[in-house]
Amino acid sequence: MTLSRPQFEVLSLLEYFHRSTRAGGDAPRGAGPKTAEKEGGITQRALAKQAGLSVGTVNKTLTVLDEAGYTENNRITSRGIEALEPYRVKRAVFIAAGFGSRLVPITLNTPKPLVRVRGKRIIDTLLDAVIAADIEEIIVVRGYLGEQFDQLLYKYPGIKFLENPFYNESNNISSAMCVRYMLKNAYVLESDLYLSSPGLIAKYQYASNYLGVPAEITDDWCFETRNGYISKLKVGGKNCHHMFGVSYWNENDGAKMAEHIKAVYEMPGGKERYWDQVALEYFIKDYSIEVRECSFDDIIEIDTFTDLKKLDHTYAV
Repeated sequence: MTLSRPQFEVLSLLEYFHRSTRAGGDAPRGAGPKTAEKEGGITQRALAKQAGLSVGTVNKTLTVLDEAGYTENNRITSRGIEALEPYRVKRAVFIAAGFGSRLVPITLNTPKPLVRVRGKRIIDTLLDAVIAADIEEIIVVRGYLGEQFDQLLYKYPGIKFLENPFYNESNNISSAMCVRYMLKNAYVLESDLYLSSPGLIAKYQYASNYLGVPAEITDDWCFETRNGYISKLKVGGKNCHHMFGVSYWNENDGAKMAEHIKAVYEMPGGKERYWDQVALEYFIKDYSIEVRECSFDDIIEIDTFTDLKKLDHTYAV
């Protein structure tokens, strides 16, 4: 059966809990590591908190899932895992071709995604989360000092690289052009984001979305929203969502993006556009894209060398 949103949220959380505990990891973020009971699995109260649902809604949802054979004793069954399969993320696409001019002098010799922060490459924080979510197909679009990305193969041998020959004469929409036929059921991740909460990269997604942080005021890229959906993309705003470059595209939206990216890229001035503007500005009426909320503690965009020094004091020496 097609899952309702509450059914999806509960079932995907139970799968995450099942996978994390089998691997010896923690329970889902917000649930806490001691929510599992010996016989009953994760508690309904913990599920409600993590899913943003009432306990009553979780109780009713679990009743329906139990009757369908998808859950039993607050645990997901093999049938439940099968029911989640249509919502599984198939691939992760990394946009990593740019120069990173605002991080000079570090980026004079090193692509920004490969810069180490607290001993770890920036892109590794994202790659580790993608692999933990059992996403097997990983594509990295590279350009500036592209050969340096080969070092990733020692830790992540399954990565596939695509070359962006136009990275130096266009904005990141040229990277999107390279992968425009690979966006169905896919994450698209800007590779210069330092991820502190790997659980944000989930194995399953219900709808197309962007990560965003509720903000009273920001001078950066942000979203206006209406009923949880993005209604306008802009730079600077009040009572909006600060934008982060991690998005998910379902099958239908990913298919539409292939032609829409090409259309924007080929219009006058199109090569200077950011790829996010395709769906969130030029063709916004063709999409219903949700905001998936997170916090500034979950993910950090390192824009400048000053930002880098604040995050890693070894660069301040």
